[in-house]
Amino acid sequence: MANLVNIETVTVVHGMRSVLDGVSVGVQTGDRIGVLGLNGSGKTTLLKLLAGIEHPDSGRVATLRNTAVAFVPQTSNLPDDRTIREAVLHSFGEAEHVWASDAAVREVLAGLGLPGIGLDSALRTLSGGERRRVALAAALVTDADLLALDEPTNHLDIEAVAWLAGHLQTRRGASVVVTHDRWFLDAIATTTWEVADGAVLVREGGYSDWVFARAERLRLDRAAEDRRKNLARKELAWLRRGPPARTAKPRYRIEAAEAIIAGEPDPRNTVELHAFARRRLGSIVLELEDVWASVPAPVPSPVPSPLGSPAGRERVLLADVTWRVGPGDRIGVVGVNGSGKSTLLRILVGELPLTRGRLRTGTTVHIGYLSQEVAELPGQSRLIDAITEIASVVQLGDKDVSASALAERFGFTPAQQWTRVAELSGGERRRLQLLRILMAEPNVLILDEPTNDLDTDTLSALEDLLDSWPGTLLVVSHDRYLIERVTDDVVALMGDGAITHLPGGVEEYLRRRRELVAAELAEQPRSTTSPTNGVGASNGPAGSAGTRDAAAARGLRKDLQRLERRLESLQRKESDLHQKLAGAGADYLAAAELNAALLRLHGEVAAAETEWLAAAEALENG
Repeated sequence: MANLVNIETVTVVHGMRSVLDGVSVGVQTGDRIGVLGLNGSGKTTLLKLLAGIEHPDSGRVATLRNTAVAFVPQTSNLPDDRTIREAVLHSFGEAEHVWASDAAVREVLAGLGLPGIGLDSALRTLSGGERRRVALAAALVTDADLLALDEPTNHLDIEAVAWLAGHLQTRRGASVVVTHDRWFLDAIATTTWEVADGAVLVREGGYSDWVFARAERLRLDRAAEDRRKNLARKELAWLRRGPPARTAKPRYRIEAAEAIIAGEPDPRNTVELHAFARRRLGSIVLELEDVWASVPAPVPSPVPSPLGSPAGRERVLLADVTWRVGPGDRIGVVGVNGSGKSTLLRILVGELPLTRGRLRTGTTVHIGYLSQEVAELPGQSRLIDAITEIASVVQLGDKDVSASALAERFGFTPAQQWTRVAELSGGERRRLQLLRILMAEPNVLILDEPTNDLDTDTLSALEDLLDSWPGTLLVVSHDRYLIERVTDDVVALMGDGAITHLPGGVEEYLRRRRELVAAELAEQPRSTTSPTNGVGASNGPAGSAGTRDAAAARGLRKDLQRLERRLESLQRKESDLHQKLAGAGADYLAAAELNAALLRLHGEVAAAETEWLAAAEALENG
């Protein structure tokens, strides 16, 4: 494998602080590297060094000649006057896009959650999240040797995150990804870089491996062991009790992890929490009865408004829905972007009126609601004062926690707690907003994308807290890891006006979405009509051609279904090989054979996906 970029004894100083201090790392062809670290630790700086956008104060960055790098920052910098097609095909140069047809561009945009978007639409008409996804698509359609992606899962829903993971897994080039999404990191990373205290610690494997490796490092670091061990206890316990894939790469000594979680109780005593929540909340928490709710539709909606509003002005979110949220329920809400998840939460907290039906709220209910927007905060107050003005002590479970101790659990050191609120970053302000909500001791927590702008340590602390939350919890999140860890049930908004319960959780949601998309794709050719006679069909020879086209379309749909089944089979084989590889241990000969088989399988997957894309493009073009 070729060395694409080497960073050699690099130091970068921002102001008076060394962000990176004598760092040496490298990226080879085929590497998939996940980058972790606290906010402000230097992760983005590291990406910019790899992309040649930033230069070190000392040391050097050596890039292999003719290496093409596509860097996608956290915020889109695409010019407003471009169309989507121009932005995707020309952001990184003409030469790298020779294979990217309109169909390929649409395929990538659909995977990222923008199906059916017009390629001639101007960027100025898109939201910030949509522009961000277009910028990501511009990098994904390139043949770049190295993708450098800074928080690519921001603004993506669970389905799009899963699609992006699959895309990166089969991509031939290297990728270095800064992300706080633990499931995504586990899915794509063969190596993890942890940026901490100016250094970069390199670990083999994804997030699960990093957690166990970190536990080993904590064992060796006696001075910090007790303080940091508590942060990792439930994380480790949950990982060990999770599906085998989470802990399928025991490449490190995990005796330290075993010692840490020895005797650790179950992460969540559901029966006890339900009983405690019922005492606090009674029998009624939040209930929707025969509810209809509509929201403005960005495009003409095929669903008529229950109030008879003109077509295209409203979209039905809930249609005759009856849904009960009880005491102690822990529910994750999923759905594609724009499906109405945030709107549902706003209905439950009483911010939006119902078209029909009613919302019942229990008399003892005290809601703590975290919206996606950062609430107005007292800018001139000190951080600790902004928390203690709500309360100085909060009861979490059976323990009393001081405002200062809770702030420290959320990443604010004692020194930082005296910082003025106006000087905090966006991520820090969001953490403060969540802290103020918790200090008010609500018995119902409703959280809309709580993981935005949080680093992995803060996420772990948040999940540890939510894991033992003694009340009712509703969470909208694209962070699959958080949904799977802190909730007991998952519901979805599938666009049919219902709230659909998913006993199989996120996996069932993704399966249903794949089936829905496949069904829509299969229906597309049937809905197209010929304009020749105003009826939708033509006579004579043209009609015969239409018959032949319909037969060809049916054949293509069968090919797509066959290829989808083959891809599913190959994915199962890949999962089996990963498990066998994980169990090979020190048997290097067996590991080498399994790795070779895995590489051959990746080739089969790539060939099947290419064939699928060709069939999909042929079907789309008629």
